[in-house]
Amino acid sequence: MRVDIFDFELPEALIALRPATPRDASLLLVVRSGEPMSETTTGDLADLLQPGDALVFNDTKVIPAQLTGVRERDGSVAHVGVTLHMRLSADTWAAFVKGAKKLQISDRVSFGSDALWASVTDKGEAGEITFQFDVSGEALDEAFVNVGQVPLPPYIASKRAIDSRDDTDYQTIYADEKGAVAAPTAGLHFTPELFEKLEARSVSKHFVTLHVGAGTFLPVKVDDTDDHKMHSEIGVVSAETAEALNAVRAKGGRIVSVGTTSLRLLESATGEDGLIQPWSGATDIFITPGYKFRAVDLLMTNFHLPKSTLFMLVSAFAGSEEMRDAYQFAIKNGYRFYSYGDSSLLHLKD
Repeated sequence: MRVDIFDFELPEALIALRPATPRDASLLLVVRSGEPMSETTTGDLADLLQPGDALVFNDTKVIPAQLTGVRERDGSVAHVGVTLHMRLSADTWAAFVKGAKKLQISDRVSFGSDALWASVTDKGEAGEITFQFDVSGEALDEAFVNVGQVPLPPYIASKRAIDSRDDTDYQTIYADEKGAVAAPTAGLHFTPELFEKLEARSVSKHFVTLHVGAGTFLPVKVDDTDDHKMHSEIGVVSAETAEALNAVRAKGGRIVSVGTTSLRLLESATGEDGLIQPWSGATDIFITPGYKFRAVDLLMTNFHLPKSTLFMLVSAFAGSEEMRDAYQFAIKNGYRFYSYGDSSLLHLKD
């Protein structure tokens, strides 16, 4: 499938640099094949759902994964920019590195004034480096807080400086499991007040974990989707969550995925029989039009980049023609795009 069929013109002025205040004041475009689109706000989400429906959230927590490193070798010094993207073990991370050509296997790199040290253990293609740090586990997480910063998406970071507001803004209110280097942005719209409305509506909440990697920001550089390689991300669906969601379906309730990350994980964990299984591991599932969805009935998601794997996913979910029309509507009506932007509620196309 040609990548250019997922292209569209987006005015830069529509790229959101800050979230709505309050979060649930963001616009919400409802898209269902065969019906006119409708507009509301995220704060009214409960009114769009039915008692017995289940919302599935990704409870990953963004870590300060943007680091600046210094490599010293034989008296020469080199500076590198490091974006961690996937934890491989308690002390080892895969990372994208600006200046990767300056690094060799066995090089030692220091980060921050507190001198967090790591060794280069592997080099991959396209600037990917594996670092083994001198500390591990919780101590390493704490070190990242001291030497790193929130890795805002490039379409925001290129337009303004990262500041202390982003430490809160770029984190869901229910974030719990440390390990993401990008936020599950559909969840950024939720507030305690919205959770209260959903509970009053008898809509249940369930949590899965997919540690979103920096690969989510990488552009699709090939001409055909068959040639694109997705980066893996680590996820978990607990036995308790799988059982609860299967029970929702058995009672006639709908599974509503909050974000493409929750959806990709649920689809990875669901068998051909439509039953969600307990699941743990890495997934590189790549969803394009023609994919048969097994786990999810509705998808809440932000507005994505042209020619991105995420725009391909929503086109597969709600219909390619429907999504082209929805994005044209959103652009014409000044919707805010990307991580800090507005949202949509998509119904699975039959």
